[in-house]
Amino acid sequence: MLKPPAHSGAFLEPTGPLADLGTKAGLLPRQRIKALIHHRKLVQASPDIDEAQIQPASLDLRLGAKAYRVRASFLPGRKKTVEEQLHELKYDEINIEQGAVLEKGCVYVVELLEHLNLPESVSGLANPKSSTGRLDIFTRLIADRSEVFDSVHGKYEGKIYAEISPCSFSIRVRKGSRLNQMRFRRRNPAQSESGKFSLSDRDLFKRHAEQPLVDGDIQLRNGVILSVDLSGGPNTDLIGYRAQRFSGVIDVDEVGKYDPRDFWETMHVRADRKLILDPHQFYILASRERVHIPPDLAAEMVPIDPMMGEFRVHYAGFFDPGFGFTQHGAPGARAVLEVRSHEVPFVLEHGQAVGRLDYEQLAEEPDILYGQMPASNYQGQGLKLSKHFRG
Repeated sequence: MLKPPAHSGAFLEPTGPLADLGTKAGLLPRQRIKALIHHRKLVQASPDIDEAQIQPASLDLRLGAKAYRVRASFLPGRKKTVEEQLHELKYDEINIEQGAVLEKGCVYVVELLEHLNLPESVSGLANPKSSTGRLDIFTRLIADRSEVFDSVHGKYEGKIYAEISPCSFSIRVRKGSRLNQMRFRRRNPAQSESGKFSLSDRDLFKRHAEQPLVDGDIQLRNGVILSVDLSGGPNTDLIGYRAQRFSGVIDVDEVGKYDPRDFWETMHVRADRKLILDPHQFYILASRERVHIPPDLAAEMVPIDPMMGEFRVHYAGFFDPGFGFTQHGAPGARAVLEVRSHEVPFVLEHGQAVGRLDYEQLAEEPDILYGQMPASNYQGQGLKLSKHFRG
């Protein structure tokens, strides 16, 4: 059994009922997620959870054997389970045990292999994996008797589900495919589930002065502001990719299999360093800033302000501790921006603010950082497509 280290500021005794989850509030790191699974059985699954699913500050969730095609996205609300709502809305059941295609433009719900039995002090928050967002797969977590997506309250006991809507490409999935991930937040008795957990701008400014959170000057507005890079690089004029309207099927479990030219159009620098986003088109762009996530923090990309433009930039928002990080603060890694334009054309300019990073404290540093794991596909990245593509 894992033994917790001694910490100042602890709110539970080390010998308490949840001692092997640690003694501090914050996002649980990898070693505490293992305790959550193996010792306390607060996360259960059949087949058992694999070591490769456990990331520095999150747990990859796996699809079950059946997908239900539904007429529309939904939330069950306080009085219904997801299963009860599915009985009313489903009109096609698909066996994905050995693999099946989920069609672009349709909505599916899949029960996940992982089930939860959380204590009152631990809640869950979910997000699509980076590779999921870069394929324009709109994926959200649904829990029973819930009025919000991607959130599981303390004391929750039961099944969890993924809502999946491929937006640009039809995809092939199977039982065990991993499209989204969950973080676990441990609260102290003074914190409510609806409270604010992100670091303040004042704290971020102080941390940046001690060790850079981004290269260059930091811009703060309820988090670290990220802007778009439309200037290209020293040896290239490539600034991004636009998804082709008509393309083949992508198997989400294949790595390095596909030729980008079969699925993407390249976007290049213009003289005015602007880009006009076409309505209902999906783009892969990159931030101008290089990001550093210290070992004791994790981050999430969120919209800077929904009133600032007709586009969305935060499909897959989790940044693990260690992403882009070095002890000397360089070189960092650019944030890939998954951008979808809405109803009208919209002009982006080089350096325009498009999103912000919320930083949150971990309960303790993870025993392994992003970049030290075999599956750290995007460490030190610049502009980069998902791991499914060659090059």
